[in-house]
Amino acid sequence: MEKLVAPSMLSADFAKLSCDIEMVNKSKADWFHLDIMDGVFVPNISFGFPVVEHIKKEAKKPLDVHLMIVDPDRYIDRFKQAGADWLTVHYEACTHLHRTLSEIRNQGMKAGIALNPHTPVESLTDILEMADMVLIMSVNPGFGGQKFIANTYSKINRLRKMIESRGLATLIQVDGGVDTTNAAELYKAGVNVLVAGSSVFKSDNPLATIEALKNA
Repeated sequence: MEKLVAPSMLSADFAKLSCDIEMVNKSKADWFHLDIMDGVFVPNISFGFPVVEHIKKEAKKPLDVHLMIVDPDRYIDRFKQAGADWLTVHYEACTHLHRTLSEIRNQGMKAGIALNPHTPVESLTDILEMADMVLIMSVNPGFGGQKFIANTYSKINRLRKMIESRGLATLIQVDGGVDTTNAAELYKAGVNVLVAGSSVFKSDNPLATIEALKNA
């Protein structure tokens, strides 16, 4: 099974953003993970289009953009223009999720669905085929550096069974509290993509940490 690592740029040092982008470019990481927060859907504000566009100019790997915002349909086209390759929206934020995912795909991006910790994977029963990826939040979204929620493993196992029973190629991504102590167990549970922020950028050797996550 494919093992991908997507460092979360929310934990990067924005005073030397270009240096951190170059580090990810040189690393064994596969994607750049960008968390977009609006202060409404989640109790925090991160960054917007100028930062996404700047990262796109310097990135040599795909941009995996995670929208933690209300009414994401307003900005699908704008994130495509800014450089998103993957665009993930929250199940809880979309009134017409089928329409939203269709539009993301129509814009030429891969479509992802994110689930908050309290949202069961069974909520995706009638929409799973529309998702190129499902993002399981293993912390409550809004802030970096939180502790991993243990129930996440059960959710991943159930989602993996749903995907395989339908013969789908949908990727499973996990975000929140991911580090070298739980990476192997997450892959074993059925995860394809690890999002890691604090554990990478606060590491003494980010390149080695990324490689350790990749090879867990």
